[in-house]
Amino acid sequence: MALIRLAVFLVLAGIVASLGVALFHLASKRGESSQLVRSLTVRVVLSVALFLLLMIAWRVGLIHPHGLAR
Repeated sequence: MALIRLAVFLVLAGIVASLGVALFHLASKRGESSQLVRSLTVRVVLSVALFLLLMIAWRVGLIHPHGLAR
């Protein structure tokens, strides 16, 4: 269970870092648009990877969804 939490945390950190890099390239006047597009592409790929990781972990039984407290 701790391994899946670490993997989710690392992917989320990668998504935030990619957004930060994209913001830097967007804000800098000398930045090229290709670097901005590459950063945003990495963010989308990481987001899809996170979704797939969570779905696989749920299907395998590593994580369990739960309802609201009753």
